[in-house]
Amino acid sequence: MDTPLETSRLVLRPFTAADAEQLIALHNDAEVMRYLNGGKPVPRERILGETLPRFVRGDFLAAVEKASGGFVGWFHLRPPEGGPADELELGYRLHRAAWGKGYATEGSLALIDHAFGELGARRVFAQTMAVNLGSRRVMEKCGMRFVRTFFEDWPDPIEGAEQGEVEYELRPEDRHPASP
Repeated sequence: MDTPLETSRLVLRPFTAADAEQLIALHNDAEVMRYLNGGKPVPRERILGETLPRFVRGDFLAAVEKASGGFVGWFHLRPPEGGPADELELGYRLHRAAWGKGYATEGSLALIDHAFGELGARRVFAQTMAVNLGSRRVMEKCGMRFVRTFFEDWPDPIEGAEQGEVEYELRPEDRHPASP
């Protein structure tokens, strides 16, 4: 997405090189990374050399709070590698200071609207660890329904991996007309 997308409290805009320090801080918060890599620090060099360039050229959006102008995290909406272009994966990662404020739901709903309204998606889905109840609640608040539990073969499993991963989805015909 080349142009910003706005919600009542957020601006979702393309990443730039100027977002480097915020991305480094986000990806090095042990609690933020708990369900992704077990909370291990991500080397600065990897973020600058791999993650940020991928975010700048890809379908990742920096989430900025309108009121303060502060970086709260990021969202993505993209087809999975090798998957159909009309099935889009929704993802997000927010600073702990933004947790519990409804930003994940607000940004996700805006991207879901964009997926169905502008991009012609036939399905939006999201995945997380089964034990990540916060992300699961966001998916449910967005109207997504549980599809399956599955198990990945992780080389270095983290706590909770034994309970598997879950997938939720939403299709245009399943949306409630009153979705914000």
